[in-house]
Amino acid sequence: MTVKRNERAFDQARELIMAGEYVGDDRDAWSEHRPSAQQENDFIDRHGIGEYAKWHLGIDDDEDPERKGRYKFPYGDFEKVHRCGLLAAESRAGQRKYYDIELAVAHLHGMVEALRRRG
Repeated sequence: MTVKRNERAFDQARELIMAGEYVGDDRDAWSEHRPSAQQENDFIDRHGIGEYAKWHLGIDDDEDPERKGRYKFPYGDFEKVHRCGLLAAESRAGQRKYYDIELAVAHLHGMVEALRRRG
């Protein structure tokens, strides 16, 4: 499995954070805030797999571009970036040694924390 950083997703997440489109939720909230499989399917039906991809910070080159399984490390709910999603992605990327993704997520997490402190 070759997973690399999704630059389009990173750029979108950065833009959303700068626009204030983020949720400063608790670390353990991702299981509740993460979109369900049905919400993912509905989003793809409405917007296409390309837009779905922009909500995932990793791309698995070994997977079919038209399948959800190609896209890894989700960070939001298709509207806003979630702090808990970033923390989950950062942890999983580090565990799996995807350092480029881990660093990208750490940067996004840092942006959210800086904006929260300014609050």
